[in-house]
Amino acid sequence: MNRKSANVEVRLPSRLGYEKVAMSTAASVAKLMGFREDRIEDLKTAVAEACINAIEHGNRLNEGLSVGVVLCAGEDSLEVKVIDDGKGMKTFPAKPDMDKKMHGEEDPRGMGMFLIQALVDEAEWVAGANGKSSYVRLVIRLDSPTD
Repeated sequence: MNRKSANVEVRLPSRLGYEKVAMSTAASVAKLMGFREDRIEDLKTAVAEACINAIEHGNRLNEGLSVGVVLCAGEDSLEVKVIDDGKGMKTFPAKPDMDKKMHGEEDPRGMGMFLIQALVDEAEWVAGANGKSSYVRLVIRLDSPTD
């Protein structure tokens, strides 16, 4: 792929299941850029989690709203923004207690943000101005291609 930047945009309905479209799109762009397969899998999981959060928490499953996914392929990294119509978070949730979750003492959900952070090189949550259009920005860096 030419190393000039390239942008791809996808608009998804706020309906669970459509995160798979964003996963496939992100994987295709990453593959064109020369990402290793394991990094592509990390990216797919992070993008899916971000889209599910946008659908469930940002847009509150309102099918009249959509989720925007913008992929910006640069020379050595891929930036993904997942945009919803929610207000964003006022506070970052506490780090989940994995032992409690595994033993059923804590809700098994609520690990998405921490999973995203573990899978990409940068993750940033931005609350939208006037309570609209919040987004998560993910960056995954390209390692040198393996032959």
